[in-house]
Amino acid sequence: MALSKVEKRQKIKRRVRRNIFGTAEKPRLSVYRSNKEIYAQIIDDNSGVTIVSASSREAGVEGTKSEKSTTVGKALAAKAIAKGIETVVFDRNGFVYHGRIKALAEGAREGGLKF
Repeated sequence: MALSKVEKRQKIKRRVRRNIFGTAEKPRLSVYRSNKEIYAQIIDDNSGVTIVSASSREAGVEGTKSEKSTTVGKALAAKAIAKGIETVVFDRNGFVYHGRIKALAEGAREGGLKF
């Protein structure tokens, strides 16, 4: 039986999440990409709390989808640094690291996050 696109991503996500875990000192930067929008959040898995989040649905985010991703990455980094977070573990959430996911990661690095 062939896996659907979503099932395939979920399988990859489970495999990646076995090794990636966010702590209070080094939280996890989780990314979700839909067809139109992109969402990112920094999570402390020990306490199960989202510390900081950003998305392309927020006001002031315009341009192509890749440009939006870069802007979201920079916005997330700015919010994280304001909360005292400098290093994170990147969780691509089963998505391939190219295009919008890569643009968000590069934007977060430009904003000052280390991973």
